Amino acid sequence: MLKLLIKYNTIVIFIVLVIFSALISDVFFTSINLSNLLKQVSGVGIISIGMLLVILTGGIDLSVGSLIALLAVTFALLVNTMILPAAILITIVIGFALGSVSGYLVAYQKMAPFIATLALMTIARGLGFIYSKGSPVTFQTSGGELMSNFGNESFLGIPNIAIIFLIIVLLAHIMLRYNVFGRLIIAIGSNEEAAYLSGIKVNKYKFLVYAISGALAAVAAIIVASRTNLGSPNMGIAWELDAIAAVVIGGASLNGGKGSAINTLMGVLILGLIGNILNLLNVPSYPQQVVKGAIIIFAVLLQRFEK
Repeated sequence: MLKLLIKYNTIVIFIVLVIFSALISDVFFTSINLSNLLKQVSGVGIISIGMLLVILTGGIDLSVGSLIALLAVTFALLVNTMILPAAILITIVIGFALGSVSGYLVAYQKMAPFIATLALMTIARGLGFIYSKGSPVTFQTSGGELMSNFGNESFLGIPNIAIIFLIIVLLAHIMLRYNVFGRLIIAIGSNEEAAYLSGIKVNKYKFLVYAISGALAAVAAIIVASRTNLGSPNMGIAWELDAIAAVVIGGASLNGGKGSAINTLMGVLILGLIGNILNLLNVPSYPQQVVKGAIIIFAVLLQRFEK
């Protein structure tokens, strides 16, 4: 029994938090609260999937929070000057290109992932403030209005942006479980030297996971901007830490080679539940950080007991 609890600790923590939430608040299971919870975690959830891919190779991406700020501003500027499909496509391409910068530095220039992505984090945040002139850029066109409606509406009771998040989780799960690409990045994280000696193009796949992380940051930026009807250089502050926390709580190893999309989804929901519970209890934001940190430590310690 104890072994099962340790093996499925992420699911156990999630269930315990749900039960606790239901006991302390009679509004937890209301449609409004659950809808708000899903909306709040969707942005972080999307970049957490990108973070998972990077961490599976043994890397880290500290730039995603700042990329959200820059790309949200970029999307707002684009949606005000061109047709909506072009604005969406260009924003995602820019995100892919920015992620590629980190991928190139890490894979081909052998720069430490921490340093490469830290540099891009600083640059992206600065560019966000430059392009927006330090002020939020609001949607001012019919395309912007359409995106704002999409970001705040639901389908069959599920917020549209949460549906986007869940689709990305499903695609990542399929890729990691049944696709060669997913298996190769796990192999690289498990033993990079062995993967190289077996003929795997290690640099290529390490480059691609950072590029994909950048593209997913663009998707997150688009849905976050759509929800708020603007792009701001202050968006995404410390979201990279939440994404790392979600992946770690989901049981992924920071050494690489271990992790899953479904468990990362659980990690994202656990972080969201913690914030939701404390908000329902009217607890200020600062203690919430303490609780999150404690749960991260607990989750990592549990991993030591897993076989």
